[in-house]
Amino acid sequence: MNAPVLVRLPDAGALRQMFHLRYGPEGRLGWGPRMRADYDHFTPDDVYEAFVAGIVAPGMAWLDVGCGRELFPNNRELARALSQRAGRLVGVDPDPTLDENPWVHEKVRMGIDAYDGGNAFDLVTLRMVAEHIADPGACARAIHRALRPGGIAVVYTVFAGSPIPLLTRLAPMGLRHSVKSWLWGTQPRDTFPTCFRMNTRGALQRLFAGIGMVEEGFLRLDDCRTFARFRGLQELELRTMRVFRAVGLPYPEHCLLGIYRKR
Repeated sequence: MNAPVLVRLPDAGALRQMFHLRYGPEGRLGWGPRMRADYDHFTPDDVYEAFVAGIVAPGMAWLDVGCGRELFPNNRELARALSQRAGRLVGVDPDPTLDENPWVHEKVRMGIDAYDGGNAFDLVTLRMVAEHIADPGACARAIHRALRPGGIAVVYTVFAGSPIPLLTRLAPMGLRHSVKSWLWGTQPRDTFPTCFRMNTRGALQRLFAGIGMVEEGFLRLDDCRTFARFRGLQELELRTMRVFRAVGLPYPEHCLLGIYRKR
């Protein structure tokens, strides 16, 4: 690709399309997706996936940072479609789970700070990776090296000031494993040390401005997934979110989606 990557934030139609691709047709929805639909709530993952689906063009060169074994852990249909659509899809991750990833075309077992992308990529994505980056400056410089002029970086991460990340910083790793397994059914090998050094909008703006990149778009995404496995608690989360929206306040638990362009 030679033209600048077109940034299109997902509209209601794109979100609904992604919702049904991920959770199935209306008549086959489980209680969780149906309840979220009743409350007009799309998860941060829904929004991120709809956004990426809208910008990955045929033949695009795409670098996914820290992907591990999956591009989209709960949306294999989208992973398959975008893997076929992209002209080149490279996964960079020092973790051995990268070897299990069936979607990336090339696998690079190293950290992003050590990778030289040679100004070859139209798109760099960091999905739930920023909170683990110990050296944000080195990460940003590597992203800049990887992108061609006009290319974009997409950072999707948790907000450092949300309740769950705040508690995470205080908990030892063994307790994190137990809590994540209870809440979300994750495995210990999917829990990694966190730093939260680039997990506010201001931190991301300063970081990318320092290497000559500009913010093209930004979304704050309400996150009602803490108790998504428990029907009563899930509805309580959604009702609480509705109250916050009604009074014009941000829901405390939320994620960030930032888009940054290399000039």
